[in-house]
Amino acid sequence: MAADLRSALAAATVELTDAGVDSPRNDAEILAAHVLGCRRGALVVADMTGEQAGRYAELVSQRASRVPLQHLTGVAGFRHLDLAVGPGVFVPRPETELLAGWGLSVLGAAPVVVDLCAGSGALALSVANECPSARVYAVERTEFAVAWAGRNAETRAALGDTPITLLRGDATDPEVLRELDGTVDLVLTNPPYVPDGATVAREVAEHDPPEALWGGPDGLDVVRALVRRAAALLRPGGYLGIEHADSQGTAVPAVVRAAGGWTEVTDHRDLADRDRFTTARRDTMTP
Repeated sequence: MAADLRSALAAATVELTDAGVDSPRNDAEILAAHVLGCRRGALVVADMTGEQAGRYAELVSQRASRVPLQHLTGVAGFRHLDLAVGPGVFVPRPETELLAGWGLSVLGAAPVVVDLCAGSGALALSVANECPSARVYAVERTEFAVAWAGRNAETRAALGDTPITLLRGDATDPEVLRELDGTVDLVLTNPPYVPDGATVAREVAEHDPPEALWGGPDGLDVVRALVRRAAALLRPGGYLGIEHADSQGTAVPAVVRAAGGWTEVTDHRDLADRDRFTTARRDTMTP
């Protein structure tokens, strides 16, 4: 690593630290690799031109003002995928990868899978990538998010993944995908679940779309509606996986149990040992 790049990384790390960014060195290196068009590991032998240094300083300044890192690079990594993201779509989080992994673990041969509140398409596209025999549907309401999901779906299909069916609509509407009612093997969802008025990070408050965040006074308004919709979509014995806030590890399982017709209701923790998602199975005795 040349002295100029080393100095730029050190200065960027200090600037991001002072701005309160959670992972300043990580973000400084990712932005440098983005500007240079190389992998992070190649930074040890890289250097910047004057033009690149100016671009780098601009990006670091934007990150210090809490523009999400993924908006600056245009990419969010999710399991084995690089997804295009930007303004108007919720940036997929690493925690949601665990929900995708659980969903993949319960799939049989040639399953039918539905991703409700699909956002960038992260859950749906991961299933299509890792379970090629799946028939995958994704439902998203907002125009901007559908555009991002469509872009990602086209990219993944061009790379050889199983194409998904993307629909713009309200994931809680009984008419959306009604033709699949009673036939779906797995429903996955990362819905809006933040309680109204809760304090969130600046990156979230200022850049994630509000309709992907706020879920009513207790954060569970959309969750309740999605549990009802999932119950109609799933076949007897089909599975539901639903992400939630770390404070909702008791409340969401209670919502599922109260709805009736579910078995194996279980809450799961993320890698930081925080309550993160609830799973359940449609009762095989359900008509």
